[in-house]
Amino acid sequence: MENFTFCGEVNVQLEVRNASRYIVLHAHRMHIEAVRVAEDKLAGAVRVARSFLYPQTQVLVVVLNRSLEVQRSYNLKIIYNALIENELLGFFRSSYVLHGERRFLGVTQFSPTHARKAFPCFDEPIYKATFKISIKHQATYISLSNMPVETSVFEEDGWVTDHFSQTPLMSTYYLAWAVCNFTYRETVTKSGVVVRLYARPDAIRRGSGDYALNITRRLIEFYEDYFKVPYSLPKLDLLAVPKHPYAAMENWGLSVFVEQRILLDPSISSISYLLDVTMVIVHELCHQWFGDLVTPVWWEDVWLKEGFAHYFEFIGTDYLYPGWNMEKQRFLTDVLHEVMLLDGLTSSHPVSQEVQQATDIDRVFDWIAYKKGAALIRMLANFMGHSVFQMGLQDYLTIHKYGNAARNDLWNTLSKALKRVGKSVNIQEVMDQWTLQMGYPVITILGNETTDNVIVISQERFVYDSDTKTKDSGLGDNSYLWQIPLTIAVGNTSHISSEAIIWVSNKSEHHRIPALEEASWLLGNINQTGYFRVNYDIRNWRLLINQLTRNHEVISVSDRAGLIDDAFNLARAGYLPQNIPLEIIRYLSEEKDFLPWHAASQALYPLDKLLDRTENYNIFSEYILRQVASMYLKLGWPTNNLNKSLVQASYQHEELRREVIMLACSFGNKHCHQQAATLISDWISSNRNRIPLNVRDIVYCTGVSLMDEDVWEFIWMKFHSTLAVSEKKILLEALTCSDDRNLLNRLLNLSLNSEVVLDQDAIDVIIHVEILNARYGEALFMNSKLISGVTEFLNTEEELRELKNFIKSYEEGAAASFSRAVETVEANVRWQRLYKEELFQWLRKSLTH
Repeated sequence: MENFTFCGEVNVQLEVRNASRYIVLHAHRMHIEAVRVAEDKLAGAVRVARSFLYPQTQVLVVVLNRSLEVQRSYNLKIIYNALIENELLGFFRSSYVLHGERRFLGVTQFSPTHARKAFPCFDEPIYKATFKISIKHQATYISLSNMPVETSVFEEDGWVTDHFSQTPLMSTYYLAWAVCNFTYRETVTKSGVVVRLYARPDAIRRGSGDYALNITRRLIEFYEDYFKVPYSLPKLDLLAVPKHPYAAMENWGLSVFVEQRILLDPSISSISYLLDVTMVIVHELCHQWFGDLVTPVWWEDVWLKEGFAHYFEFIGTDYLYPGWNMEKQRFLTDVLHEVMLLDGLTSSHPVSQEVQQATDIDRVFDWIAYKKGAALIRMLANFMGHSVFQMGLQDYLTIHKYGNAARNDLWNTLSKALKRVGKSVNIQEVMDQWTLQMGYPVITILGNETTDNVIVISQERFVYDSDTKTKDSGLGDNSYLWQIPLTIAVGNTSHISSEAIIWVSNKSEHHRIPALEEASWLLGNINQTGYFRVNYDIRNWRLLINQLTRNHEVISVSDRAGLIDDAFNLARAGYLPQNIPLEIIRYLSEEKDFLPWHAASQALYPLDKLLDRTENYNIFSEYILRQVASMYLKLGWPTNNLNKSLVQASYQHEELRREVIMLACSFGNKHCHQQAATLISDWISSNRNRIPLNVRDIVYCTGVSLMDEDVWEFIWMKFHSTLAVSEKKILLEALTCSDDRNLLNRLLNLSLNSEVVLDQDAIDVIIHVEILNARYGEALFMNSKLISGVTEFLNTEEELRELKNFIKSYEEGAAASFSRAVETVEANVRWQRLYKEELFQWLRKSLTH
């Protein structure tokens, strides 16, 4: 660990299927010292003529003097050395400070194609093998790997060799090891799996890992019961590291997390932080089955493992906190609404993307894979019925365990599960349309003027910028068709019918709805379980708005949130008049549930950004404040009772209060501003932070943006002195809320120094302030998150020109993100041109009434 180098020896047992004079396997950025090929003990060596690295495809080619013979097995031995890298991929190093001295650790990140940087191997998911790992290191460190240590041999010179048990059949990218001087706490599941959490000694002492450790034990038990397949290894270690390219990585038996996604100080963490930590852990544990045990055949189906793990974040959290209704409610605002924003662009892509070469792989790990994948799986679970879906998953995991599977294997297993309960749906046929076509449909339901009880249902691809439809590379949107499981219900002032399901597969269809009276309204896509939007004729929208105003509880919480999100987005894309969404949110003064407020708040955010630099902006903010005022007064501010654990406090109520305070402060409610300033002043004068946990980020940000430079300096000082990871993160984001150019420049310069600001956090700083920098190498989400964050709110012709010129000068790298950025800005410019005036006219009229 002093000079960050390592050397290794690999022995691969090969079985020859076809005679060959060549052995080709992956190896990259290493020095090969020796290569030997031998048949079993008796027959001796096969002479190696030469071997060479071929960096273009990251392989090592071994050329032999004579051919390897069919059906014989050989041993390939390679001795090599390499650096412990300073970038976050392969076998890399990281550091932290303990008692004023810097400590180092080495840890691996092999997914998707970086095992080949740590040892020569057949580095593709399909080549599953068993691995027996030994690590020799200085005795002042410990080493960890996927399996438990079998024996440790202490050498004379202060070195020790740990021999780990052999793994089951597995893919290279799930192997892992670490060399560190961390300490741990442990617990054991009912079935005897030993769970440990390893972290910096001071974090373990403070108990920062206890929350994660306890829920991990409960979640392994939950998954074993849900999947009816036991966890396959004797132990699971969770390793909290200071730096990591992703939030976490699900290496089998040794999952690695970046500290701020797993360590939690209960006394100073908000509900949203607790939720964040919970969901990352639920996600990685799901992968121990979907990923580690059953692995996608190839990267084009990466969305299968990621979509599942993302969907199960909500199922698993519902198990831990049954009252939180994650899958039914929070999924909408956190996954569905977010990904539909992206997937409504013509520059989107299907969830299954072809992957031809290694450089394509990073592309497939994006929000479309995770979030659309999860949304499609939720739609599937809901139209199949949860218990049949669960049965199908149990079969799938049992059939394919320790092997690889592709999406069609899953579809076939699920179709069989449906057959067993007497239903017949060809799941592959349905799902192919959703996974191989990009985008999603908008369903339009129109009452039929002439015939009673008959409605016309049509589908077309939803696109934000209809100008791009026409220039879309020859793909008229007419060619897009989906088989859509449309659930539908009929309601009147006091009552809503149970839902019926209509499978819509044509461009346009007529359907008979029995109970449709004069005053009844229709609601489609009940609880928003489907991955599409629904539009109605204006008469039906009016009836729905009327219903929300008179008695919103007839319509479910999820449906209220869904109506709000659909209306704002249909209007933004020009499918609906601009005033409809603004009329819908008038009922919010009576809304006591968190979800519809959250949906409104998220939908208003882009609209706010389209308007906030226009001269009539105050008309808009005034209108929003009117909708928020009464609820803000009713709920007030939380008090700071630190003795009460967050989870007991009503999650819904606290999150609702937080949402309303956030809207009030960001749209300029005077009382909200004063309250924030008072809380900050109190903290500065008493040096005791009495700001309630759940609104700290809002208070910090509001304080920094309204108050003088001393507040910025104070927050900057606290950012450096605090030890709690969760607190560091929100203090850092607060620093970006300033309007002072000098302070922002100072912050940006500091954010580029990775000693001061961790790489993962720098992105957030930059998005909040806006600048570009190339410190990220290959790390996945980083660049695209940065590009969209900086550009998505540009909305004038001038800014569009500027963006296009910037892209010209920056040819390389993030092509997909750039075309998304340009399309988003073009849609913004178009909205300004076509709809801004209409919106302001309606607002003026409604404010004078």
